[in-house]
Amino acid sequence: MATVNGKEIQRSDLEKYYKASLNESAPKPSAEQADIVRLNILRQMIDDEILWQRAAKLNLAASDEDVNAKLTEMKAPFTQEEFDKQLQARNISLDDLKRDLRRQLTKTKLLNKEIESKINITDSEIGGYYNAHKAEFNLIEPQYHLAQIAVTNGPAAQTGNLQNNKALGDTDAKKKIQELHARLAGGQDFGAIASNFSENPSTASNGGDMGFISETQLRAEQDVYNAVGKLKPGEITDILPVYDSAGPSRRVMGYAIFKLIAREPAGQRELADPRVQQVIRQGLREGHTQLLQNAYFEMLHNDAKVHNYFAEQILKQGGAQ
Repeated sequence: MATVNGKEIQRSDLEKYYKASLNESAPKPSAEQADIVRLNILRQMIDDEILWQRAAKLNLAASDEDVNAKLTEMKAPFTQEEFDKQLQARNISLDDLKRDLRRQLTKTKLLNKEIESKINITDSEIGGYYNAHKAEFNLIEPQYHLAQIAVTNGPAAQTGNLQNNKALGDTDAKKKIQELHARLAGGQDFGAIASNFSENPSTASNGGDMGFISETQLRAEQDVYNAVGKLKPGEITDILPVYDSAGPSRRVMGYAIFKLIAREPAGQRELADPRVQQVIRQGLREGHTQLLQNAYFEMLHNDAKVHNYFAEQILKQGGAQ
């Protein structure tokens, strides 16, 4: 389907990723839609191969020990039977998963060395940002830093969680959220559970972190506000229903567990506040990282010899029609 510096990307591998991307509950895509998805996946495979080759050149490839450690971490919340079912649902083998993990870990090591290690956020930059955005740190009302684990009882195009785990119907959703609440009560990490099982694609990838929510916003969901208001930082709510609207005819569309990370009173946050500095430092670092990564990827593309046979084939077929 393509070559990267002479290294072939096979049709069988592309098809494996394509099939894993399909949602069984969604309508079957047309041939044209399917090829659009394949083109996007192939582009990502090309990018990954370019990064893999660069990492190999710098002797930064993830070791077997790295891969096995990550695999053990992924398997921890499951029995062996549950884990095997997850692989079957994603239509991948254990070897496929190990290969993907090796590439992900290798990419992280490469970017840490080539990008992250070169970023230094100075106190001057932090102070400059604060002075230019001081109003952002003046809270006009209390703020609640929350995290969420959500389970839905209807179909979803994507779950966003690492296991691609989805409840099937209301009965299954209730059972799943009860099991997750029991794991949390047993001491398992909230962020890890959210990343692996939460069905909110907006927050699952970030360990369920919803960021700061104003008191006014939170009061719009009175049940959630009442439950969160009883918590101390670090505590979680009982299982709460999630509704599709606020009206009298509202329908339960799922269930959620919330964790209060922090409660911030109203008022101006000063630059001397370590939390303010942390927020600014993280934001500046993320901005620098994104800019440098984009430039780095473009540089690697410039240096790579890529031939996308699949794209070439589609263009030829289109011209012949």
